[in-house]
Amino acid sequence: MAKVAFIGLGVMGFPMAGHLVKKGGHEVTVYNRTAAKAKEWADKFGGKTAATPKQAAEGQDFVMCCVGNDNDLRSVTIGPDGAFAGMAKGATFVDHTTASAEVARELDAAATKAGFKFIDAPVSGGQAGAENGVLTVMCGGTADAYAGAEPVIAAYARMCKLLGPAGSGQLTKMVNQICIAGLVQGLSEGIHFAKKSGLDVPAVIETISKGAAQSWQMENRYKTMNDGKYDFGFAVEWMRKDLSICLSEARRNGAHLPVTALVDQFYSEVEKLGGKRWDTSSLLARLEK
Repeated sequence: MAKVAFIGLGVMGFPMAGHLVKKGGHEVTVYNRTAAKAKEWADKFGGKTAATPKQAAEGQDFVMCCVGNDNDLRSVTIGPDGAFAGMAKGATFVDHTTASAEVARELDAAATKAGFKFIDAPVSGGQAGAENGVLTVMCGGTADAYAGAEPVIAAYARMCKLLGPAGSGQLTKMVNQICIAGLVQGLSEGIHFAKKSGLDVPAVIETISKGAAQSWQMENRYKTMNDGKYDFGFAVEWMRKDLSICLSEARRNGAHLPVTALVDQFYSEVEKLGGKRWDTSSLLARLEK
């Protein structure tokens, strides 16, 4: 059992922090910008709440964090009330936010200077993965920091791997989102084509999903896509945030991402249809408008 803090109780963080108590058996203190959400979590799982990120981090072995973006991350880590001000020497900060590799390296340098460890550890698996404790966690940091944190992360992960130094977890998450963007667009066009051809979509998918076209997106999203239901899962506005990170990094490292850039524009069209909070599989909606 470890003493753990969790900062950020959104659709991902709330169940992840819960697994630290239920599955991990850890002593957990939480902080959330909206205090009522922290109280709701504590009432459900029996942990403690803190008034600031600094107070949450004080005396902890591990501090986990899952917030929205680079600016949100800096707001809960840096400054007099930030978590870094409360971190003990030798403790470990694990950031599950999907953010830039740049901010990961920045925070790693600050942590090293202050005498504690930092791991960037973005996740994949969505809300369902968080609730079921089966997330994929992509980590960047030192081998020593990772070895200590991995057993704690295991409370909500089915796959966890160290990919390299600080920033490597975020870069791997970018690869993940780049791959998903192309897959969802291809699946959307396939379903659209099948409908226009007068084919039985479920029969088509049942057949081709047993071959080379199979993907997680096909298996888990084709039915709701075919029914025009997009009110669940990972939101378009968050995917656009992630793709903007990918495209910014590509401008820095010289990678060519023509399909990713195109799909990002398709998502902007979905947003104009009123789909900011629709699931990412709603790329089909712009083809059927």
